[in-house]
Amino acid sequence: MGKIFSIGALATRTGCKVVTIRYYEQIGMLPEPGRSVGGHRVYDRHHLERLRFIRKARELGFPLETVRGLLALSERSNDAPCAEVDTMAATRLREVRAKIADLRALEATLERLLKQCGHTTLDVCRILDAFRGEPVDARID
Repeated sequence: MGKIFSIGALATRTGCKVVTIRYYEQIGMLPEPGRSVGGHRVYDRHHLERLRFIRKARELGFPLETVRGLLALSERSNDAPCAEVDTMAATRLREVRAKIADLRALEATLERLLKQCGHTTLDVCRILDAFRGEPVDARID
């Protein structure tokens, strides 16, 4: 048997919280670990590698169901085509680009509001007016 880890050691090595590890076990993304004589969970290298895979995919924003699919694909024969992985990654890239576009629009709106701000008092604050839905550009002073 290879090296074994406690749940705390696994959490430390992967950067996952213990509660997250237990959740991944509960939903079947991480195989249930063996138990020590005392009944404590014991994890092996396979758990460590699988959890690192899950964590990296989640850091890249892949939803759990997609991660589940990626895990299944990663366990196939190494000479199988990777078209499905490419499709999943391309979908995620489109989502990221859409989010970036949304953030750029938000940035532009905030820049515009700050440029219109008269830096005066709250009763004539153009930013607060915008939050109230008042037309900022058409406001008469």
